[in-house]
Amino acid sequence: MDKGKILVGQCDGNYLIKMTGDVRVTLCASLNQYINTIFKQQSVQAVLVDLLDAEGLDSTTLGLLAKLALHSKRVYGIVPRLFCSDRSILKTLEVMALDELFEIIPKNVNAELSLRELGCCQDEERTRADVLEAHKLLVEINPKCEAEFIDLIRYLENEVSIQ
Repeated sequence: MDKGKILVGQCDGNYLIKMTGDVRVTLCASLNQYINTIFKQQSVQAVLVDLLDAEGLDSTTLGLLAKLALHSKRVYGIVPRLFCSDRSILKTLEVMALDELFEIIPKNVNAELSLRELGCCQDEERTRADVLEAHKLLVEINPKCEAEFIDLIRYLENEVSIQ
């Protein structure tokens, strides 16, 4: 698998997050920071997530996508569009109940935005907090996932409270 990258762009209240390769926890603090930047905007017209070139997403990435979708609907009244045709990723989205939070489109996104790459965040404390938040959200939207993530959640709650 190719090393993961996250590219982002925006124009006139339209936000695009494009993931390529194998997106893992090392990129999640930067992704969460960008998502929080979107949340600070007054007027968000559309949120697009392009996974057409993604090869894999870890559970932290999935949790942050859930955060993005939940906030977009609650605050802006919009359902984000997610572009994906990979059967394995689509199955993972379904298992985690993210297919209920996004409008999933199996074809190419036609967005003409200038994109910039998000870098890796080296702040371990921030990363731990982001991983904890993401996994709690996954359990919230799909309680069936609790058994899979409860040990990690408890461990991270301990680690975050010690800091």
